[in-house]
Amino acid sequence: MGSVIMHSVASVDGFIADDNDDVGPLHEWYFNGDVPIRERDQGYDHSGAGSRFRVSPASAEYVRTMWNRIGTIVMGRRLFDLVNGWEGQPPTGDHVVVVSHRPKPAGWHPEASYHFVGDVAAAVDRARELAGDRDVAVNAGDVGGQILAAGLVDEVAMDVVPVVFGSGRRYFGRTDGRYPLAGPHVVVHGDGVLHLRFKARP
Repeated sequence: MGSVIMHSVASVDGFIADDNDDVGPLHEWYFNGDVPIRERDQGYDHSGAGSRFRVSPASAEYVRTMWNRIGTIVMGRRLFDLVNGWEGQPPTGDHVVVVSHRPKPAGWHPEASYHFVGDVAAAVDRARELAGDRDVAVNAGDVGGQILAAGLVDEVAMDVVPVVFGSGRRYFGRTDGRYPLAGPHVVVHGDGVLHLRFKARP
């Protein structure tokens, strides 16, 4: 069985978007290099620039290795609605589990392996089942924070971008309490981004 990895790009003060859900410069490093992340690029760009994923060599090696391990993405309904579920084509992985009390929109990409589950524990169980021996990637934010608080996260992965937001959507959502992490056991310096991975302590 693979790991459950909470992941997102974040500002240095720990925000994944501003108060208006705008990611600003957080995703620019995905498009500032010469190396494509994957041969079959989905072409998704949250900023709407329409560019393909092309990053620095250090980021490419890190992201490719991580993305190749992902079988399922877990996301919240807020992000699903913001990006319209990436039009049924997630950036990586074969399946998506959406934590939501509302069902999949009627007629929305029936061919896509998207599963709508009402609570975080059930969502992680379903994601693990779908992923098999590959990893589950949990999008950071409120849902990610709930999954961390439930003790279901094995690792925390942050792509830290040198910008300060001051306020907005927090990487760890609205969760309270202390959750000690070990490491970082991975530190990779990309162009305009620092990739960090921490083990979650039991």
